[in-house]
Amino acid sequence: MKIAVIGTGYVGLVTGTCFAETGNEVLCVDVDQEKLKKLKSGLITIYEPGLEVIFSRNIKENRLFFTDSLKETVDFAEIIFLALPTPPMEDGSADLKYVLNVAAEIAVYMKEYKVIVNKSTVPVGTADKVTEIIKSKTQIPFDVASNPEFLREGSAVEDFMKPERVIVGTSSDKVKEIMDLLYAPYLRSGNPLIYMDVRSSELTKYASNAFLATKISFMNEMAQLCEIVGGNIDLIRKGMGADSRIGNRFLFPGVGYGGSCFPKDVKALIHTSHEHGYKFKILEAVEEVNSIQKSHIVKKIQKYFGNLEGKRIALWGLAFKPNTDDIREAPSLVIINELLALGAKIVAFDPVAMESYQKFYPQLPIQYADNQYKTLENADALVIVTEWNEFRTPDYSKIKSMLKNPVIFDGRNILDIQLIKKHGFYYESIGKPTIH
Repeated sequence: MKIAVIGTGYVGLVTGTCFAETGNEVLCVDVDQEKLKKLKSGLITIYEPGLEVIFSRNIKENRLFFTDSLKETVDFAEIIFLALPTPPMEDGSADLKYVLNVAAEIAVYMKEYKVIVNKSTVPVGTADKVTEIIKSKTQIPFDVASNPEFLREGSAVEDFMKPERVIVGTSSDKVKEIMDLLYAPYLRSGNPLIYMDVRSSELTKYASNAFLATKISFMNEMAQLCEIVGGNIDLIRKGMGADSRIGNRFLFPGVGYGGSCFPKDVKALIHTSHEHGYKFKILEAVEEVNSIQKSHIVKKIQKYFGNLEGKRIALWGLAFKPNTDDIREAPSLVIINELLALGAKIVAFDPVAMESYQKFYPQLPIQYADNQYKTLENADALVIVTEWNEFRTPDYSKIKSMLKNPVIFDGRNILDIQLIKKHGFYYESIGKPTIH
């Protein structure tokens, strides 16, 4: 098939590359000339494990191309995927200007039937708006479908190539026939391609992310209660997770969720509810809990030291989660800003996200270290913010010898309690008893 992907951000680049991997010809379009120059020269513009290999292969095999010409793209493609940004506006609603503007341009260039597919995360009713715009500008037949993405940053290639489910919103038999053919290589193990009406498919993406955000926030609330009454959230998590009705995923407490999806999608679903006169009380609480949780570890540090003026804090992890350089809505930013406001000095390390931090937050008066252990030199405490694998089994003797005080605040509960005790650390985590 000949496929176009409009937008080469995280979703667009993964989508285009993975469609090319099964033999399709894919043309990706973007207006960012600097990004296009890199992509055309074979350089990927995001950090995503496994993507670079198939990206390079499909460019070499002449299945993956890049352009800034929307006309060329519309002429080329049978199916056009919209993978455009929908950033949150001040009121929490999703900004649809990129999606709607591109839809209007597509209509101008259409000469024959096309399938236009919303891959972006968009509010309910967006497909109707896209349809109206295109209809107002052309008599050429077309269909608009919704195909929400469910890609986890750090596992996006695997998620695309072996999806747990594919959801398509459409009432067109022709679109169903095309989508059946397109997704057949990815569903060979028998996982479902689920068809539904367009509005339900648009809501499904929001519902999925909002529910996962709710699970995380519930566990963070339980962790707070454990700290008050003397429970151990790790044991509670295991007990809960053994119940098949609950499952054992997304039950890990921490310093709050971040990234490009959960915060934005929770806000958008709350806003959609308000627009229709409904108060989504659970999600409003989820948002509040997550905001509080990002500051929770700072309060622990402040309580331990009292005055933080001049204290040097080693920070492990800047990305909102491991295996990505994405720092959007990252808890680390809240933690760093609050520690700086209290007079602390920060030296940080992250395996891949330091460049993103330096690019987007050059004004932050923090230091960056070449590796995780260099952050510890003359530091008064270590704070773990992102659960990168290389942080899970550190050299405890080295940590203790380098820190001025054997003090660790573990915001992801990743360190071994027995080794912590053995080496004589003061250790605070989330929802578990303090080790003295």
